[in-house]
Amino acid sequence: MEPDDVDFAHTDLADRMRRDKAVGLARYVWDRAVTGAELLDLPDDRLRKLARAAGVNPPSTGETWKVVAALLDEKSRWASAHPDHPQATPGHADEKIMWVKPPLPPWPTN
Repeated sequence: MEPDDVDFAHTDLADRMRRDKAVGLARYVWDRAVTGAELLDLPDDRLRKLARAAGVNPPSTGETWKVVAALLDEKSRWASAHPDHPQATPGHADEKIMWVKPPLPPWPTN
């Protein structure tokens, strides 16, 4: 690959920076009890708001959000294996509804 052909989005430095950003986001999101699957279902505008609330510049690609989702899944597995550990319970689970809206109940058909 010629120096002019370098894909800066996929260099080792970019991967490390993406991982660092993802870890910060994952910590915030985990503390709100949002799962990896729920995160990946959020619309882009909500993801940007979530990143800003976490004090992180919103990621420019979906790659970072996929890393965040994988980290959330990893933390969920760890929390299931260590339920008595203080970090196994999200501290702000009540804020989940701010990001992930529960499904609406069906309208009665009587």
